[in-house]
Amino acid sequence: MAPTSSRETIAPAEHGSSPDLRELVSALEGSPAEQGLRERKKRARRAALIDAAQNLVTEHGLDAVTVEMISAEADVSPRTFFNYFESKDDAVLGAEDTGLPEDVIRTFVEGGPTGRLLSDLQVVVAALLAPAGEAHDRVMRAMDLMQQEPALLRRHVVWMDRHKSRLGELFEARRATVPFGADTELLTMLVLLMLRTALVAWEHAGYTGNPADHLPAAVAQLVDLVAADLDR
Repeated sequence: MAPTSSRETIAPAEHGSSPDLRELVSALEGSPAEQGLRERKKRARRAALIDAAQNLVTEHGLDAVTVEMISAEADVSPRTFFNYFESKDDAVLGAEDTGLPEDVIRTFVEGGPTGRLLSDLQVVVAALLAPAGEAHDRVMRAMDLMQQEPALLRRHVVWMDRHKSRLGELFEARRATVPFGADTELLTMLVLLMLRTALVAWEHAGYTGNPADHLPAAVAQLVDLVAADLDR
C-alpha cells in the first residue's frame, strides 16, 4: 500500500547508519506531486483572499472592510489571512511579498543566465511581470481601486519602495560575485522603467497576451537610444 503521509515515507535508519539530510527533507516535504498540489492550493487560497478583499472594498469602501470580513468571505481564519498578507490593503492590491522566484534570484546573482547585465535584467523584469499576466482581472481591479482609495495608493508606494530596496540588495549580491560598474540606483530605476514601459504597451494592446511579451520591444528602444548617441 502506498504511503498516505510524509511521516510514513521516512523509513527507520539501519543500525549504525544515519539518513541523508536531503532524503529527510524530501520525505518531509512529500513527493513532487504532493508539493505541486500544496502550491496550487496556496495560490487558490491567495486568489480567493484577493477576490474577497477587492469585492468587499468595491461594495463597502476600504475603511469599512476588516481582515475578519475578508477572511470570512474567503472561508479562512484571520490567522491564515496573515500567512498571505500583512494587511487588508495588501490583499486588495494583491501585493506579492517575495517578488522573484528563488531560481531567478540565484541565477542572476551567479552572473546568469547570459552573463550580459542588460539581458539578465530583462529576465528579472519578465519574472516580476509574470504575476500581472497570470491575474489580469485582479491587477485591473487593484488599479481602479487605487484611484478611488488614496490609502491604497500610499500603500502601493510603500510596497514599491520595499521592492526597490530588495532590487538593490539583488544587484549588490551580483556585484560581489561578478563585478560590474553600473550604479545600483541606476539599475533600480532601469528595472522600474522597463516594468512601466512593458505594462503601458500591454495596456495599449488591450491586455492581450502577457505584459512580458512587450519587454523585448522596450529593451530594443533603450538599446537604440544609446546606440544612436554612440554613433554621433
